[in-house]
Amino acid sequence: MKENTIDFVNKLIEKSTEAFIMGLEIYNKPTIKYRVEGFSFFICNAWELMLKARIIKLKGENAIYYKDSENRTLNLENCIKIVFSDKNGSLRKNLERIIDLRNTSTHFVTEDYEYIYAPLFQACVINYVEKMKEFHNSDITNHIAQNFLTLSTKIEKFTEEEIRARYSVNMAKKLIKDTKKIESEIRENNSEYAIPIEARLLIVKNKEKADILVAFDKNADTKLGIAKEIKNPNEIYKHTTKDVVRLVNRGLKSKKIFLNKIENGEPKPKIFNKYDLNLFINFYDIKTNEKYCFYYRISNRYGYSQMLIEFIVEEILKNPDTIIEDLKKGIKK
Repeated sequence: MKENTIDFVNKLIEKSTEAFIMGLEIYNKPTIKYRVEGFSFFICNAWELMLKARIIKLKGENAIYYKDSENRTLNLENCIKIVFSDKNGSLRKNLERIIDLRNTSTHFVTEDYEYIYAPLFQACVINYVEKMKEFHNSDITNHIAQNFLTLSTKIEKFTEEEIRARYSVNMAKKLIKDTKKIESEIRENNSEYAIPIEARLLIVKNKEKADILVAFDKNADTKLGIAKEIKNPNEIYKHTTKDVVRLVNRGLKSKKIFLNKIENGEPKPKIFNKYDLNLFINFYDIKTNEKYCFYYRISNRYGYSQMLIEFIVEEILKNPDTIIEDLKKGIKK
């Protein structure tokens, strides 16, 4: 690229980063009631600038302008179609849904939309960080601390009866319809579309298994003192089945390790797939192990931790030639 083009790309990346951080700052301030709308504006702006920089790198500066108007650059919807050509991809669906919210937020948004869209917002943040690193080798954590990437979200959910009592008939219908539609889409897609928000509290005797530590205090009104912050399960169990398969393959590829499948008595290279993952899940009883798995009751799905991905890669590295056949034999026994 020419020097002036490189400068333009760098400027787009810089402005994109600023818009992204502005969106986080607005959303994470508890005193701001306009945070759902404000976040949707700035996160869309951040994506548009970042994707335009990507398009310029791939196709040149002229590619970000409309063919019939040299003074108008492509909107976010057009940029998404160019960079993410798979219209069924979870990341693309996530962005398109947030664009819909941005386009209507000046006319038809209430505070209760936060519960509906919060899982999509959190996924959008993670997607942005990953794509900024992949497309432009820019690490957002050089500009903002890692913990600020977790959105501070109001997780109160109202029942349909409560929604009807709070809003007009038309508004209530829209809220209920949007909620059901997004909940359905969350079940159908992976963590690039949404990261469900759910917290659970259990009392355990072994502090090594605890996410929070508490101590009894005779002088406290509640007789309970919190000594450690709750860990967000969405940070720990953020991966879907598809994510685990994809990331295990990435880990194996980085170590130049390939699995074998046996055909006609001869080993042949293969990739790690969903069937192989199920072998690991069943053999090691993964779904009952809280180190690796969490069940989200609201969305009726399992989430998996990064520790599971690392565990699977480590186990495969021990014996990549026969690990899958060994698991099959072990399950049969």
